[in-house]
Parts: sequence; C-alpha cells; structure tokens
Amino acid sequence: MIALNNLKPNKKSRRKSTRLWRGNASGHGTFCGRWMNGQNSRSWGWVPDWFEWGQTPLFRRMPKLKGFSNAKFMKHFNVVNLSQLQKLADAGISTISKEVLLENKVLRRKNLPIKLLGKWEISSSITLSVNAASVSAKEAVEKAWGTVELV
Repeated sequence: MIALNNLKPNKKSRRKSTRLWRGNASGHGTFCGRWMNGQNSRSWGWVPDWFEWGQTPLFRRMPKLKGFSNAKFMKHFNVVNLSQLQKLADAGISTISKEVLLENKVLRRKNLPIKLLGKWEISSSITLSVNAASVSAKEAVEKAWGTVELV
C-alpha cells in the first residue's frame, strides 16, 4: 500500500540537478566543485580531452616511438623463403613463377608482389621470377646455378 511515509522515486527516475554557487549549505558553494585555482577553476576554463597539460601530446610522441611506421607508405609483399622453393624443386619444378606458387599454395594473397628471402639454402638449379629479392637470397640461387628475374 502506498502512503506518504513510504514513497520512493522510481528506479529509472533522474536525480535532480545540483544547483551550483548557492551557498555552502547546498553542498556546492564556495568553489562549486571546481577546486580553488587554475585554468579549470575559471568561468572560461576549459581544455579539450586530449590536452596533456604541457607534456608532449600523444600525437607528437607517436612518430618517435619504437616500431612506429606510417602504413600509408608501407609496401606489403608475399614473402617466399628459399626453403619453400627447395620443396618445389624436390617435387620436380624447375621454373617457378607466380602461377606455380599459387597452385602449390605458397602464396597467401594473389594480388601482392612477391619478395624472395634468403632463409635456408637451396641446392637445386631453378629459374625464378619475382618482384623483389634480398641480396643473400639472390646469391644463394645463383650459387646453385639458378637465375632470379626481377619483374
């Protein structure tokens, strides 16, 4: 039963907003929840959320951090190692191109250029056409009497 002595606000009802600058008895007098001094205590005092109070801001620190790279100018490649080429050479394939690598599921994406890296060694003579190659990989293929064509 509802009576005047047991009335409660609804669970989802809003609290009444506090009236600021209306004396200490209101609980929000004197400094009005703004502390005493400084920029944010003033009537015109406001700083944006990203402001860091004199510390070098994050957007200016980021380029100086280790591992930062501007992805806009980064070039992505399908990476092929010599160990993968040796497996193809052992299977009897001597001429390797993008189509051969796609058929044998060596490449992950077909629209990216191919880069040859010199991880491992190769003992078979192969003819290879790629977009880029590391110096060590190129030397290893030529040492095994193969050729690397840069497309």
